Amino acid sequence: MAEELLVVSNLKKYYPITGGVLGGEVGVVKAVDDISFSVKKGETLGLVGESGCGKSTTGRALLRLIEPTAGEIRFDGVDVMNLKPDDMRKMRRDMQIVFQDPFASLNPRHNVERILEEPLIVHGIGTSAERKKKVAEMLEVVGLNSYHARRYPHQFSGGQRQRIGIARALMLKPKLIVADEPVSALDVSIQSQVLNLMQDLQKDMGLTYLFIAHDLSVVRHISNRVGVMYLGRIVELTTSSQLYSNPLHPYTQALMSAVPTPDPDVVRERVILEGDVPSPANPPGGCTFHTRCPRVKDKCRTVRPEFQEIEKNHFVACHLYNQA
Repeated sequence: MAEELLVVSNLKKYYPITGGVLGGEVGVVKAVDDISFSVKKGETLGLVGESGCGKSTTGRALLRLIEPTAGEIRFDGVDVMNLKPDDMRKMRRDMQIVFQDPFASLNPRHNVERILEEPLIVHGIGTSAERKKKVAEMLEVVGLNSYHARRYPHQFSGGQRQRIGIARALMLKPKLIVADEPVSALDVSIQSQVLNLMQDLQKDMGLTYLFIAHDLSVVRHISNRVGVMYLGRIVELTTSSQLYSNPLHPYTQALMSAVPTPDPDVVRERVILEGDVPSPANPPGGCTFHTRCPRVKDKCRTVRPEFQEIEKNHFVACHLYNQA
């Protein structure tokens, strides 16, 4: 059984709300509210949910691109939260991120060679000739040509730019890649190419992915396990096959019912959620989903459900399955 590469315990990220005459703190936005999960070596953990549920904030907090408010992050046995800035910079050789927008994440003033060389320069790896050779090799690995190194980001299509973003993340041979909606800005025909590339690279280089997305069909294609987030909390976590065949949380069931099916003869019952997502600055008490849940009970409004194992490797935070 593969050992755990990343273990996250009780992670929180709160943003202060300031106001009043003196500009003091009058509240907090609970972007990520007490979540725990782990990622095993060589696996892909998908993280899904509506926009604003805290998926991207979670990914960036893991790499401390934004500082978490509380919690514990252990990467390869090391306590990431207590690392000093210099040690954190060294740790990022093993933890890289692929951003959602491939154009915004690439410096338009640098050509591709300079963009891909930068991680090696920052970490003092190799001579100039060795770095240029590595750039040419990495471009071939992600399906581009070495002569593309002289071009600038605006001269590429969206799919090619995302390949460059993936190449940059791979330059340091990381163990973990946080993929923050890496295909959501791409055309559907290009999405499958980038996903297949990521899967091939995972096999060839032994990579581990935290794959953040809002498209359930994309997550099903690439993930071994899937966590479903709602308003800063994980409400369900299980294997990909189990989640799609037997979703237990009412929110997951609603998401699944919205996924289009290619067979026009298949009639699926739609679960329509009433109302809007509550504000993370003022989340509801008890279960945060109770304001929109079609199966709400009185207990849901006051008591926060425990995140517990209902079936083997199937974790749910819902009073419908409360064993007590």
